[in-house]
Amino acid sequence: MKPNLQFEIGGVSFKNPVMTASGTFGYGEEFEKIIDLDTLGGIVTKSITLKERPGHPSPRTYETSAGMLNAIGLANVGIERFIDEKIPFLKKLKTVIIVNVAGSTMAEYVEVCRLLEKAGGFAMIELNVSCPNVDKGGMEFGTDPESMIKLITAVREVTTKPIIVKLSPNVTSIVSMAQAAKDGGAVAVSMINTLVGMAVDIETWKPGLTNITGGLSGPAIKPVAIAMVHKVFRAVDIPIIGIGGISNWRDAVEYHLVGARGLQVGTANFIDPDASMKIIKGISGYMKNQKISSLYDLIGKVRL
Repeated sequence: MKPNLQFEIGGVSFKNPVMTASGTFGYGEEFEKIIDLDTLGGIVTKSITLKERPGHPSPRTYETSAGMLNAIGLANVGIERFIDEKIPFLKKLKTVIIVNVAGSTMAEYVEVCRLLEKAGGFAMIELNVSCPNVDKGGMEFGTDPESMIKLITAVREVTTKPIIVKLSPNVTSIVSMAQAAKDGGAVAVSMINTLVGMAVDIETWKPGLTNITGGLSGPAIKPVAIAMVHKVFRAVDIPIIGIGGISNWRDAVEYHLVGARGLQVGTANFIDPDASMKIIKGISGYMKNQKISSLYDLIGKVRL
């Protein structure tokens, strides 16, 4: 019997738990000729802001021994071009589309979400309140519980779409921020965003990134993310989408065991564009071998 990988968050049904993480998969169209996009559980778009952003100058990525640093600076086409140029393609897909939204002020977040609601063509919103490599990228909303609650409340007034909040690991208490997301009305949290990191080129003696610091992603951060997912799952009654260093199906199963309902694959897309497809097959194969019929029978079942 084929295992059932389906699950639900906020009234939205996913065919399987594997999504692509924001910023690692473009707007989806870039991967159209490489993989079957409709096989994915979901696609999370690049962060969209009110105005078009060029981002930081190069170099804005830097490979590390167990992942990569990035300081892209939320480069994106802006909400108007996104609606005109990207939404028509996304509407054709038979998978869950989640639009990641970023901003410098509450008013910017609200306006982007208002325009998205009017345009349609997607299922959910993911609020990026945790980008560590821009001067003004919503970090205040991701590090202060009261500010987060106010932001989510304001966004909920202009959209009917379920809201996911992407949490930052660069906080004193990840549990407090997850609780704030729930209190504000979010249907789920995605966690974690990148950790703040830095690298120096010993030949030039200069930072590897023009922004000096950037977000560390990849296998190096998986143990940190696993621990944070475990903490939130045990403390806050809210669905979790696990992110951070998921490179293969074994990583995915580990996330499920500590409580993640959904998954987002990020840095692995740069190494192997087919990584998400392999992870979906791997999870299914594992469940079949373990005689697990439903994904829900795996979530949060770590033996302590």
